[in-house]
Amino acid sequence: MTKKTAGRWRIKNDELQSRQQGNCLTEYLPDDIGKGYSTLFPLDPDLNYIETHYQPSQDLAILTRMDQHNPRLVVTLGMQGQSRFVDAQGQEITFNEGYTSITAFSSSIGERQYQANNPMAQVRFSMSKSWLSRYFGENTATRFFNKNGISLISYKPISNTALIATRQLLNCDPNNPARHVFMHGQALSILAAEMTHLWQDNRKTSPVFSKKDQSIAQAAHNILLNEYKNPPSVAELSRRVGTNQFKLKQLFHHFFNTTPYGLLLEIRMKTAYQLLESSRCQIDVAAAYVGYNHASNFSTAFSKYFGISPGNIAKNHTSKP
Repeated sequence: MTKKTAGRWRIKNDELQSRQQGNCLTEYLPDDIGKGYSTLFPLDPDLNYIETHYQPSQDLAILTRMDQHNPRLVVTLGMQGQSRFVDAQGQEITFNEGYTSITAFSSSIGERQYQANNPMAQVRFSMSKSWLSRYFGENTATRFFNKNGISLISYKPISNTALIATRQLLNCDPNNPARHVFMHGQALSILAAEMTHLWQDNRKTSPVFSKKDQSIAQAAHNILLNEYKNPPSVAELSRRVGTNQFKLKQLFHHFFNTTPYGLLLEIRMKTAYQLLESSRCQIDVAAAYVGYNHASNFSTAFSKYFGISPGNIAKNHTSKP
């Protein structure tokens, strides 16, 4: 059921109106929310092409659950507008016009967010680990799926080669009897153009960071340390320190051996642990103190991080003389 929370209308993915035509599935936004559709074309058993055009009449979030036994890599080309994916822990990835984002996921629960009255068009290619292994080898494919949830692997401007091929793909004649062959060929051209850099020699492509880069990383670190209760998004944090999301994540990995979200989680969890261990505050109070709106989400994150529930920490404190 559609409902409005935090100024944004939320619907479940299965509330979209769907229509099957051949082996293609098209899902439409409900009329009272806006106009738009998303069509999935299976190009082969391990490679899907998804074309999405949305223009919601109000800020919209579509709740999704991705539970994949076979991990997938997704290449997203932003053709118009912007969207975001925010998972249940608050980690977000922004997809912008003119940029190709490459993400990997094994499973994730979250929501796709769209801005009111802003047209959004994206082209996505979703491929399984089996597809990557077939084309690039098992070892190459495995390195993209060493984490649970969703992760951003690459974020860069769309290449001219991919842009031309994508426009041809979008303008493909639906009545062309060779349409499937054409789409498959264009998809491979686009993926080759946008993924080549992932397999370049690491010794040649390993970034060299300057003192300015270190200062940017430290500035972002300090912002999260001071604003962990109400932190900026990765996109906003990147803007504030004068870089882009992908570069910022590279800097965090190099200088702090973590991600911006990883550091934020560390700050929140250690602060909460100290609070529960040294005072008699309730779990919901500790959760709110470190920026969680729901104590249940906080307890899940805390237990996963420390391997012990916050209730046990609080109980141990109150049992002390």
